[in-house]
Amino acid sequence: MLFPTPALTEADERVLIEVDGMRDELRHQLMGRPARWTGGLRKFLTADAVAASNSIEGFKVSTVDVEDLIAGERDVDVSEENREETLAYERMMTYIQTLHDVDDFGYSKGLLNALHWMLQGHRHTTQKPAGQWRRGPVYVTDARDPSIAAYTAPDADAVPALMAELIAWLDNTDGSHTLVRAAMAHLHLVSIHPWADGNGRMSRSLQTLMIAREGVLAPEFSSIEAWLGRPGNTWEYYQVLGRRGSEYRPDQDVAEWIRFNLIAYHQQAQTVHARFVRSGRVWDALADFTNEKNLDERLIAALHDVAMAGRVRRTRYEQNEGLSLQQAQRDLRDLVRSRVLEPVGRTRARFYVAGSAFPEAALDIARTPVTLTEPYGGYQGKGPLASK
Repeated sequence: MLFPTPALTEADERVLIEVDGMRDELRHQLMGRPARWTGGLRKFLTADAVAASNSIEGFKVSTVDVEDLIAGERDVDVSEENREETLAYERMMTYIQTLHDVDDFGYSKGLLNALHWMLQGHRHTTQKPAGQWRRGPVYVTDARDPSIAAYTAPDADAVPALMAELIAWLDNTDGSHTLVRAAMAHLHLVSIHPWADGNGRMSRSLQTLMIAREGVLAPEFSSIEAWLGRPGNTWEYYQVLGRRGSEYRPDQDVAEWIRFNLIAYHQQAQTVHARFVRSGRVWDALADFTNEKNLDERLIAALHDVAMAGRVRRTRYEQNEGLSLQQAQRDLRDLVRSRVLEPVGRTRARFYVAGSAFPEAALDIARTPVTLTEPYGGYQGKGPLASK
């Protein structure tokens, strides 16, 4: 048995309409921007989702470091474990993004286990097999006391039937809005906990996959993983899941879970739109700067990374602009000579930050924060903290 999808309240419907409106507006705005600029935004949002979802599980890698790892940088100051987890999750997310327009797509045991192998294959053991349903019990322990099980998943013997029911549910629409179904899929999967490890990230990824299949926006613009990864939101995420009980009880009202996800969709849409606007204004300011200084417009990409992410590496600039090694090195050397950029570190590990002559107007725009509105006018959680 799976959780029943709750009926939406009038307030829920209003929030959902607002989310749809913001996503539709962003889709039209993206069409009006050059591909080289929106491509950088897509890469950032993908890296941000990977960094955030991994951080929920304790793997702490900054978004800018994730961007560098995805670009193939080897001299990034992260542990080998965090490097492996980052690249594994990025590979799985990249594959999910490619599935958005597959004509003969279908959910299946094979697909879900293959995605799990991409995520956990590097950790595969006999005791914790990757790409296979778990063979024994699994517990989610209390963050404050590991000897206490905050949640005990269904018996392993029940997993095949529960997953067969979930896969059938995924392949047959019930008329609910895609964003609501995606939130329910997340809850179903994380509650069944079908694998020995990696269930949280798989559940968040399944939600992202369902949004991608909807086709309104590319998944990197709609995923709520970055929102869930903010500390206060992560805490509330565990709270809401914890209030579902310490055991699998699908015969309950999960309206609170839907409301929590609608807040996430709404505020992530605000965040992405604000990033889009800020990024565009920074780009335009840098275009004015390069024009005023008679610099080649290709340099905007490097300067944009510095303004928005705090730094740029030669490899990423070279890749983004399709340059030769020598040309990229020469461009960055010239920017250092003119004090627009300042180098940090040596040889392969070197990156570049804003120098004394970097345009302050662009930095001011990039550093101005945005205030998010709360769509329900003040959602407050309740109850004891439940761990992941």
